[in-house]
Amino acid sequence: MARKNRSADLPVVRLKSERKYVHPLIFQKMVERPSGRLIAGELVEVRSVDDDFIGRGMLNMQAPMAIRLLTEKESETVDAHFIAERIASAVQLRQQICKLDDVTDAYRVIHAEGDGLSGLIVDRFGDELVVAFYSAGMWRMQDWIFDALLTQFPGSQIFAFGDDNAQKQEGFDCPPGKAPKPITITEHGVKFHVPIGGKHKTGFFCDQRDNRKRWGELIAATKSESMLDLCCNSGGFAVYSGVNGATEITAVDLDEEAVEFAGKNLRLNNLKAKVTQADIFPWLREAQLAGKTWDAVVLDPAKLTRSRDEVIDALKKYLDMNKLAMSVVKPGGLFLTCSCTGVVSEEQFLDMLRRAAFYAGRDLQILEVRGAGADHPWLAQVNESRYLKSVFCRVL
Repeated sequence: MARKNRSADLPVVRLKSERKYVHPLIFQKMVERPSGRLIAGELVEVRSVDDDFIGRGMLNMQAPMAIRLLTEKESETVDAHFIAERIASAVQLRQQICKLDDVTDAYRVIHAEGDGLSGLIVDRFGDELVVAFYSAGMWRMQDWIFDALLTQFPGSQIFAFGDDNAQKQEGFDCPPGKAPKPITITEHGVKFHVPIGGKHKTGFFCDQRDNRKRWGELIAATKSESMLDLCCNSGGFAVYSGVNGATEITAVDLDEEAVEFAGKNLRLNNLKAKVTQADIFPWLREAQLAGKTWDAVVLDPAKLTRSRDEVIDALKKYLDMNKLAMSVVKPGGLFLTCSCTGVVSEEQFLDMLRRAAFYAGRDLQILEVRGAGADHPWLAQVNESRYLKSVFCRVL
């Protein structure tokens, strides 16, 4: 699938207006349409309106972000060697600098722009590498990517798929292959089942790994006995609560697959819990009317929107669910609330929490605000890659 383009062979694409920012993604409206027909994801050389060199990257004129720059160094060639070096650098960060292999066999290997490879996400789960393509260009370079990954992780198996939304926007077709058998991974001494290739194709969210550990530490420090895990997905926070002393655990999720997933993970760690499939809004209202409260509550919903046009609606939904969740926390109890909606900023999320606490009639003491682990790096000029907000609180 990959084409062995050399710099001298690349089609040249010019911008129609001055580039006033250093973001690696360039809007379609800024790009002069090429005279010849180029395939979606074609490697190109990008030049300014004054014909100055800007960089080399992937072109897709049918996508909102028509250009994804991979390098702005004129001396660099985008080829198999270039991809291999970027992937080797990303692995070095995880293994040698962050030393993630000492605490887990599951982590993000490639985090798109954060590792200089826009449109590519790779997660490692033991000997399985899950590759998600978010751009036609990365999909076209899959041979280079797979070769580089297997050089870094010899003996591993690769499960690859294209993100549904990206495939529609970018015009490529990469259906998932045959899913591997579920595997078991370990993080900080806790075990989790990882079913790869189902509805949640990546199988497990590594971004909350260090936040799960921190939550467990707070559960132990406060000697919290009862714990409620809302939008529990894999049941990660419920599991860490149990191994740190909580004895009355309730986990709730609307997704039937997630409920099964959470139950398996709790049993895998020899923990007893009540796992319920339900919409958290009516479920919390019933709990509130019944006067039920918990020592510690986690609220970690799925992404609410990808569109900046829908941020206000997303914030309204966050406000409603946080107001309800706060109402079932015992006075002085722990509350962890999260947002993985990248278009909602940390400032907006914290302001929403302030209002939710006001409407709930509770005082919210914020202990710390955390993000994703170090295996999810982000560039200063690509702030939207910093998507996760995890706010640790006490409800007074």
